[in-house]
Amino acid sequence: MVNGIEANGVGTSVKHYVANNQETNRNFNDAIVSERAMREIYLKGFEIIVEKSQPWTIMSSYNKFNGTYTSESKYLLTDVLRGDWGFEGIVMSDWFGGQDAPAQISAGNDLLEPGTKRQWDALIEAQENGTLSMEDIDISVKRILKLILGSKKMQNYQYGNNPDLDAHAEITRQSAAEGMVLLKNEETLPLQNIRNIALLGVTSYDFIAGGTGSGDVNEAYTVSLEEGLKNTGFEINETAKSIFEAHKAANKEAFVKPEGMNAMFQPYDPPEIVFTSEQLNQIAESSDIAIITIGRNSGEGGDRIEKDDFLLSQEEQDMITSTCEVFHAAGKKVVVVMNIGGVIETASWKEKPDAILLAWQGGQEGGNSAADILSGKVNPSGKLPMTFPANLNDHASNANFPLDGTPMSMTDLFFGKKEVSEAEKVKDKDFTNYEEGIYVGYRHFDKENLKVSFPFGFGLSYTDFAYNNMEVSVLNDAVNVKLTVENTGSQAGKEVVQVYVSKINTTIDRPLQELKAFAKTKELGAGETTEITIHIPVSALSYWDEGKAGWALENGTYSIRVGSSSRDIRLNEEIEI
Repeated sequence: MVNGIEANGVGTSVKHYVANNQETNRNFNDAIVSERAMREIYLKGFEIIVEKSQPWTIMSSYNKFNGTYTSESKYLLTDVLRGDWGFEGIVMSDWFGGQDAPAQISAGNDLLEPGTKRQWDALIEAQENGTLSMEDIDISVKRILKLILGSKKMQNYQYGNNPDLDAHAEITRQSAAEGMVLLKNEETLPLQNIRNIALLGVTSYDFIAGGTGSGDVNEAYTVSLEEGLKNTGFEINETAKSIFEAHKAANKEAFVKPEGMNAMFQPYDPPEIVFTSEQLNQIAESSDIAIITIGRNSGEGGDRIEKDDFLLSQEEQDMITSTCEVFHAAGKKVVVVMNIGGVIETASWKEKPDAILLAWQGGQEGGNSAADILSGKVNPSGKLPMTFPANLNDHASNANFPLDGTPMSMTDLFFGKKEVSEAEKVKDKDFTNYEEGIYVGYRHFDKENLKVSFPFGFGLSYTDFAYNNMEVSVLNDAVNVKLTVENTGSQAGKEVVQVYVSKINTTIDRPLQELKAFAKTKELGAGETTEITIHIPVSALSYWDEGKAGWALENGTYSIRVGSSSRDIRLNEEIEI
């Protein structure tokens, strides 16, 4: 993404650096994390981006890391980011981030956003009394000038205000569809011999395009699932729609979408419809299939909670159960579309519907993208970037994560709240202890051998793929993995090949396996075969040795595991390092 944006002469700001994993009290929260977990988990994404993309800017986060604000940490901003990784751009603060402006500049946070009179006065005073050196000031000024001089603005670039919006819409429609994940399909999708579709669930008619705060952009429009299906040629059941319209009219205020800053603190969450048995029977009689949409909003401004968020509400559970009973009794099928931004509980209800599509929050064209998948115009090829657990408490990190989900006020968001005493910190959630260490997500579920609802990397297709002819070699400091992927089904499609690495007989406490690379095939026609070659630097097999404060490579036998998900390994070869 960074490379694509910057190829057009537009800068990027990668955020939030680092360990900004909660919104609750994010201005003051102290993330207490081991050095190994930081290096292997939380810093790793930023390290990869710097190595492969050299973004123009990186944004420091609000929170503290082991007692020091990230924007005031010379260790994070200078030693690691610039010293270890070779970052060449500027670091900017999050809006009003940090407490000590001179300490931020000295640490390597070059730009204070948006900049206040209080910060300016503090910088002047610190320069005059010698606590902020001229050398540190010059370093930040030099970085900022380099950014400005390298911009298109300084090259007399003649910008236009007439982008090809139709072409952009096509790109977002395709990219949203590429990422959608088919979680279940019992001979239901793609929709065939279907004319009239009953849409249930309020978000079927009012798709959520993106999250709250910076989790979204201002879309010119948002295509709903209803519109997308209509655009694809399906009829929308009038009985179900009239019930929705009556429900919306009876709850007018709840269906008014917050705008601007209010959207950050008031997530759009209209009440769900409660159907009577009579209504569901009428709908089933006049339609060919039911599609239930489950919607969730989330993002900047507040953490999610378990009740009626991770867990389905009672109304949603009843809607799925009753709809499946009525439609199945009539010999008709039910599809659930999840219009969500993060994980929800699925284990308790996933056996009931005939198909489940994870549509995410697909931007302005989201409804068209979902309809492309449902109709078969696009064969789903997305894979889960996280585990869907059976229970929230199966996550080791849940033991220390704040679960009240209280949205912060606008004052707290931009200006913070008054610092509290050490005695009050526990009560006020001013620190989070990352006791789980490196065992986050699939690493934890694998180690504890926990049953999950859907595993990391999982995703179905309308066709099938076979993996064959795997060859693994070590050459030029890289593990080279080569294999063939064959479309053994009857429809064209794409597959995401995932490479996991496991150290045999390790003497170190390390995950059973770790994803080290992945690649998506081109679209393969029925019966078509393609060859995939993946290169993994040998250094990527290292672990962070806290005793030596550096990366260490464990010699011995490694298992190179290729699969369609973390729990669907198809091929396995061992190598010696």
